[in-house]
Amino acid sequence: MELTFADDRFYCWGRQSHGGTYLLRLTVSQRIAVQFGRFQAGEFIAVPQGDYFYVGSALAQKGATSLARRLLRHASRSDVKSPHPIRQKMLDLFPKIGLGPNPLQPPAGKKLRWHVDFLLEKEVATLTAVYLIRSPQRWEESLARWLLNLPEVAPLVPGLGATDDPGGTHLLCVTAVPDWWRSFPTQLSAFLRSTAA
Repeated sequence: MELTFADDRFYCWGRQSHGGTYLLRLTVSQRIAVQFGRFQAGEFIAVPQGDYFYVGSALAQKGATSLARRLLRHASRSDVKSPHPIRQKMLDLFPKIGLGPNPLQPPAGKKLRWHVDFLLEKEVATLTAVYLIRSPQRWEESLARWLLNLPEVAPLVPGLGATDDPGGTHLLCVTAVPDWWRSFPTQLSAFLRSTAA
């Protein structure tokens, strides 16, 4: 699978599918404590300042569980809180690359459901980049496990973000220098090619 679109915030592999797997890069600007819903009986979990990955999937070809709609949901906050700045770019870009219906609309309301929602809701957490794998194949679990084998990546807390992947962790801390981030799309391309082979 080849990289079909790239800019400073979005990287996309594949062209045809409206569903797929995604990787969110989040930046937390200061240390916070977050209650991730009912995870660990609702205990507050320390989230240090830094960068994070969240691995998810939205495999439907249309509707709320399609890739474009799911990503717009992640880029939104509940109630009257400001959306993540990247959301407007999604609204502009996705129709241009044939992802989602045109016109594409952000969600009218958002209820916190997945573990990552509780982090994305915080003003100190910013969704900064999105890596899209447009494929009906579910890459979520294998992608999370590959990331955890990289020396720059570690679980924030084992099991976090992976309610439908027993033994997995999908919310991950990343301690990496800028050069690593620049080379990451190449690393991800190599992983996708090797896994698809």
